[in-house]
Amino acid sequence: MRGGDLMEMVVRVLLLGTVVVAIGVIQDARAQIPAPAPAPTPAVAPAPEGNIYSVTYVEVLPTSKAEAVTLLRRYRETALKEGGNLRCEVVQRIDQPQQLAILEIWKDQAAFDAHSRSAGTAETREKIAAIRNAPTDERVHTALSIGRIDAPAARGGIYVVTHVDVIPPRKDDGVFALKRLGEDSRRDHDNLRFEVVQQISRPNHFTVIEIWRDARAVETHSMAAPTREFRDKLATMTGALYDERMYRAID
Repeated sequence: MRGGDLMEMVVRVLLLGTVVVAIGVIQDARAQIPAPAPAPTPAVAPAPEGNIYSVTYVEVLPTSKAEAVTLLRRYRETALKEGGNLRCEVVQRIDQPQQLAILEIWKDQAAFDAHSRSAGTAETREKIAAIRNAPTDERVHTALSIGRIDAPAARGGIYVVTHVDVIPPRKDDGVFALKRLGEDSRRDHDNLRFEVVQQISRPNHFTVIEIWRDARAVETHSMAAPTREFRDKLATMTGALYDERMYRAID
């Protein structure tokens, strides 16, 4: 074997040895890398405590108002017979009668869930969907400032339902202002109900549900000092237009 051939063979052997050592080092390093930790199990939010307040906005074709009233009246009568239901009312907007709202209280989350899964609820949703003019909007809440839930509503009373949206950094300020408004408003002798509830999925959103003896009482309350003070405070933290709607109950 010539000297050049011998040198080439030696170089090849050295290179092969280097490659083998490198592979061993890599495999050893891989063996020392700890296995990735298993992905954490998503936390399950605990069920809210206490009564569940549901407010559902329904808007149907103007030509289907009567059909919607019949459907929702039947829904109300069925819901009132279900276990865990504490209240179910259907109200119709005064100036836009094709818009209705369902106001419900359920004993707890389990009762509300059972109702939501019931065949009767599914049937009503299906029939309303066939005549709707806009998607049905259900808001689910817990109590924030509540009076007696068994207080009767006077025949002919005016229902006022208001959606209040506060920017997230001012949520606690909104809670304080709404609680004070509720306490002040329930002292009015013409007030039949004043409830403030807080949305579960978005705790900076609230619904205010009121019943007043008549239209004059609604007007008087709007001009009262506590109401005007509340509106001034809300203006500094609101996240959306103050959406106040007036209704009458469906018999």
